Amino acid sequence: MIEVTRLNGKTFHVNALLIEQIQSHPDTTITLTNGKTYVVLEDEKLVVRKMIEYHQQVHTSSENYWRNEHCLQANPQKE
Repeated sequence: MIEVTRLNGKTFHVNALLIEQIQSHPDTTITLTNGKTYVVLEDEKLVVRKMIEYHQQVHTSSENYWRNEHCLQANPQKE
């Protein structure tokens, strides 16, 4: 999830995996894969940067999980 700000100043979170497109005309509009749209204060480049950071975080977490699972299986603890 990424945090964005409505035009009224209230923040909310959007699932970055569901973002289909981001447009600026002139306000930044986020369109989700289900067709729902949100108009936000952040500019298009900032939303994209937040999406990239989110995807990197998910990827790193996934890699760490599988690396740790592999290490646990390769080195089972003796009781």
